[in-house]
Amino acid sequence: MEKNSLTILLVHPEISRTKYNFVGIIENECLELEYISSILKEKGHQVFLYDGQVENIGIPKALKKYNPDVVYVCGRTRQENFMLEYCKDAKEYNEKIITIIGGLHAQICYERMYKDYVDYILTTFDIYKILDIIDYSIFNKKIDITKIDGICYKKNGKWNKNKSIPFDINRLPLPDRTYFYEHPKNYRYLELEHSAWVRTAYCCPYRCKFCERNRMNSGRYIQRKIEDVVNEIEKIKSDNIYIVDDDFLFDEERLKKFVYLIKEKNIKKKYICYGRSDFIAAHEEIMKELKSIGLYYVLVGLEAINDKHLKDYNKKSNVNNNIKSIEICNNLDINIMGMFIVDLDFTKKDFKDLYKWIKNHNLKHVAISIFTPELGLENYDNYKDRIITSNPSHFDYLHLVAKPTKISVKKYYFYYYILLIKLFLKAKKDGIYDFIDYGDYIKSFISNIFKKRRNDDE
Repeated sequence: MEKNSLTILLVHPEISRTKYNFVGIIENECLELEYISSILKEKGHQVFLYDGQVENIGIPKALKKYNPDVVYVCGRTRQENFMLEYCKDAKEYNEKIITIIGGLHAQICYERMYKDYVDYILTTFDIYKILDIIDYSIFNKKIDITKIDGICYKKNGKWNKNKSIPFDINRLPLPDRTYFYEHPKNYRYLELEHSAWVRTAYCCPYRCKFCERNRMNSGRYIQRKIEDVVNEIEKIKSDNIYIVDDDFLFDEERLKKFVYLIKEKNIKKKYICYGRSDFIAAHEEIMKELKSIGLYYVLVGLEAINDKHLKDYNKKSNVNNNIKSIEICNNLDINIMGMFIVDLDFTKKDFKDLYKWIKNHNLKHVAISIFTPELGLENYDNYKDRIITSNPSHFDYLHLVAKPTKISVKKYYFYYYILLIKLFLKAKKDGIYDFIDYGDYIKSFISNIFKKRRNDDE
């Protein structure tokens, strides 16, 4: 008798097995898996989610618990090792399990997933291709696999890649948030607890050199109808909404309509979103309107405190916009999270100047990323002679993956951790993040300063 209903395990990997996994600080709802769960359940399949940020039983035990027919894993560069490990675990448990890898990292670096224990790779946001894979590989339907856009597959022991095409985000179903609701004490963004993810667009309309996001969805920026977005937000059983578009503050008229519809429906929630400093600097009135409906955090890639670095990054903005965006958000009582890159050409003075700039411009919320040549992008090739690690888990913006140009790796880390310690002490003094054990993190930073590194790749 043919089996029509399958058991499918959807997995979001842990971030890290170190203390820097951000559990209890920033935890990401598994939105991609929730979309996939919706379409699979509609087909009558039994679906289980496993979030490595939340679960602690481990994948081997999860496989025994759920005994799946299919395992789908998604993640980012830093989670590559875990994604591959989970697929290997699945095949060792039962070689008949179909293993699929998807997510952001797989869209660009799919060749890194070409392993014997991986069956298919999804290189598109078109989650409906998973249904085609199941029909082809399990239900033996007459499907020409060479015509399934956006997948990699094996034939006669050789990997093949089909062309990826842009996916219209308006085709997505509403996400199945069952798992999210079952874990009310998880998925926070800093002090905003149980924050629900909402996506209103795929890809990014800008072309910053350091970023891979503008390559997603085959490089095509596509927005959802804003009416559908607001209808979804209205139904979410959470007071905090994290709009995870790469840049939500982009389309002026769309934002005005968003504000109008939120007010019309009398929706009372707090919002987190990404935006650019040039938009904020030029649209103070829209920022006022967004504040009036609950904008709480705006995450802004300020990136640098000098125009030279901004030009090098192809940011298409300037330091004056950075300063004005901070002033506008501070005046409106919107929490601006200033995200900076500490470049590979930094010296001791650059680290010091960055801290002074942050302090002088009254920027309370700060995130620091080490410049990271992204795997699969042109800028990685530009640094290939200086790459010091092949470990994808180090592509987390907390590690050097390429040698600095002006100081040693050891000195770079020293000044980097001194900067983090000063920022943490400043945050404590400012009275923010009272849920964080500052002492524990500062001790960890000090320990890292004096850590004996056998080589640069540590």
